[in-house]
Amino acid sequence: MNTIHNKTDVILIGGGIMSGTLGTLLKELSPNMEIRVFERLSEAAQESSNVWNNAGTGHSALCELNYTSKKKDGTLDISKAIKINEQFQLSKQYWAFLVEKGYIDQPESFIRTVPHMSFVEGVLNVEFLKERVNALKDNPLFKGMDFTDDKDRLKEWIPLMMEGRKSRKPVAATRDQSGTDVNFGALTTKLLNHLKKQNVSVDYQHEVKDIKQQQDGTWMVKVKDIVSNQTIVYESKFVFIGAGGASLPLLQKTGIEQSKHVGGFPVSGLFLVCKNKDVIEQHHAKVYGKAKVGAPPMSVPHLDTRYIDGEQSLLFGPFAGFSPKFLKTGSNLDLIKSVNKDNVATMLAAGAKEMGLTKYLIQQLMLSQEERINDLREFIPNAKGEDWEVCVAGQRVQVIKDTEEKGKGTLQFGTEVITSDDGTLAALLGASPGASTAVSVMLDIIKRCFKEEHDMWEDKIKEMVPSYGKDLATDEDLFNEINERISKSLRLSEGGTLLS
Repeated sequence: MNTIHNKTDVILIGGGIMSGTLGTLLKELSPNMEIRVFERLSEAAQESSNVWNNAGTGHSALCELNYTSKKKDGTLDISKAIKINEQFQLSKQYWAFLVEKGYIDQPESFIRTVPHMSFVEGVLNVEFLKERVNALKDNPLFKGMDFTDDKDRLKEWIPLMMEGRKSRKPVAATRDQSGTDVNFGALTTKLLNHLKKQNVSVDYQHEVKDIKQQQDGTWMVKVKDIVSNQTIVYESKFVFIGAGGASLPLLQKTGIEQSKHVGGFPVSGLFLVCKNKDVIEQHHAKVYGKAKVGAPPMSVPHLDTRYIDGEQSLLFGPFAGFSPKFLKTGSNLDLIKSVNKDNVATMLAAGAKEMGLTKYLIQQLMLSQEERINDLREFIPNAKGEDWEVCVAGQRVQVIKDTEEKGKGTLQFGTEVITSDDGTLAALLGASPGASTAVSVMLDIIKRCFKEEHDMWEDKIKEMVPSYGKDLATDEDLFNEINERISKSLRLSEGGTLLS
């Protein structure tokens, strides 16, 4: 039996980094705002935000080569790299604010300094890497980036990767010692625990079954308590759908115009996890290579130092897989159920367009463990199969939509924000860089959906995120000033040494 619960101001769907970020921002901007969070699982951050379900890279374009691309005239376009870096700077500023206020503690439990590196092999790739460094090096955001093609120096930077390397091809790497490893699961748990202390209701094992808008503009959200099996209807002025892969089917239930002609294609991932501590201790960096032809950007191979539950770990991947599930804990019917009369043409058009991706996924699915180890040996020539085991990472749903530029059924690589015309509902879809841009994306949602309040809140936003509305890429003094504060508050230092 359905019952109407007390009305609320905001409902956040999903117990991940996005809901945690939006909730803490809104509660700081408007302390009296009533907020409810609903999560289907029994704990926070069990899907995409979980430490084992993402790469943990603080995405700032210091090592990800796909964020710089060639223009038609042959020059390098660095605009996306600058944007991604700026977005992560906002995240770090906000986290520093939360630590300074005492809202969250022990920053070393969720963020550590780990050098970010790009590594390439072959004449053309080395030339590209040199060009990339030359294009970025004068920008304040990238001044810490070093380049070398000297093999002796590379042995100092990445001894594990250089030992046993017999190829005569030229190799090169860049290194920026301000890079970070982030445990978004640990951070999310801290954010939601802080919200609970602020009288925000965070309800686990509560699954949102339906979302419908009433004539007065408010939203009726039908929620099932999985433990008691009771279904309750809540009424809210604003709804945020931040449920990872489940965001698309929930968005479709709203019936808003923006939910039509949008589809999703699920991609799963695997990582190789090192079991040998001697090997783990020989590597200290996040090293990104170049994606294979046809591979989506989220499948760029990388060898990552991670800090998981306080211990140093070493992961390599990702290897793409396929599952029709939209969540790791989802249903095999998720993909089929997401196709309807409004998006079937979009989905079919994408299928015809993305034959290269389809071929890549098939090849990845057919890989044996030995073939995965052979891929690993491109990074670690002396890798031994017995030192590595497979870990299944999280599900990602790549957005498919119709665009003016590329036509019907265009696969979108990145994070997509969809808002209703009246600003009473927002949904987050897509994948990488995702979690790293959480603060930037949520501030954008606040600006779009709380237009009347935004001007009143702007001073407070700038207190939390000092560079909000400013351009760090052109203001070196401001960038240095803010980063000195961030390093102290988050206990970070260059070179990966934890500040005491």
